[in-house]
Amino acid sequence: MLRPLNPVVFFHIVTEGRCKVRLAAGGEPIDIASGDLVLMPQGDTNLLGSDLQLAPVDADSLLRPASPGGMLTIDHGGGGDEARILCGFLSCDKALCRLLLDALPRLLRVPLGDGSGAAWLMSLARRGAQENTAPGPGSGTLLAKLAELLFVEAMRRYVGRALSLMHERPAHDWTVDELADRVGLSRSALAQRFGDLLGQPPMQYLTRWRLVLAAAALRSGNRVIALVAEESGYESESAFNRAFKREFGMPPAAWRRQGLRNSGGAASSGGIIRS
Repeated sequence: MLRPLNPVVFFHIVTEGRCKVRLAAGGEPIDIASGDLVLMPQGDTNLLGSDLQLAPVDADSLLRPASPGGMLTIDHGGGGDEARILCGFLSCDKALCRLLLDALPRLLRVPLGDGSGAAWLMSLARRGAQENTAPGPGSGTLLAKLAELLFVEAMRRYVGRALSLMHERPAHDWTVDELADRVGLSRSALAQRFGDLLGQPPMQYLTRWRLVLAAAALRSGNRVIALVAEESGYESESAFNRAFKREFGMPPAAWRRQGLRNSGGAASSGGIIRS
């Protein structure tokens, strides 16, 4: 049984075989197989195995020390078909990540498929596993970026092209009509999909996403607030201040000062093991 530390997004990538996964708190098990990426966006404890009716064993007691140049491993079970799984996590600033994380199910399966894209992601995860147990200069930053890339790819595949367009060009003057046209959906179908998956209309999500990017910019740079407001699509600094306070509970200047005191910013970290 895996016990992630909050706040994290925990993930598993099945590289061979198949098994089942469910949240330790309950719920229906999900069948997963080679090429599947499984995420726990709220960092929930989860169970993995071929038979989840059996009493779980804490993963901490199963971890094997890494060999030189190798990775932490878990080798458990027997008698059934073999399954190989790469496990990892992404840790992030809750204030900046909650827009996406709160909208996602607590247990999410994302099929990666069998094409070149899936092979690239598998290779990426294995590289992260190697870096995790044989760290070199800059390994911490590399692991964080690798985990971020896996998460972004999962979101792209789960939510679809419209969300990707917003994330790729957040400053663009998007309209529902243009987004719907770019992804080949009607206005109503696009709105329905956003409502079902993210619980809010496309333009509301875009507004909040721009504020998230503004919050990250305020903590990572020295740009004046008026410029950040303009880049976020606001015609006046006062309107930006009001919107920012509604989203984050404090005005932009206070947000920046708090980040300087905490030295936390929007940093993220990640790591990967094999089971």
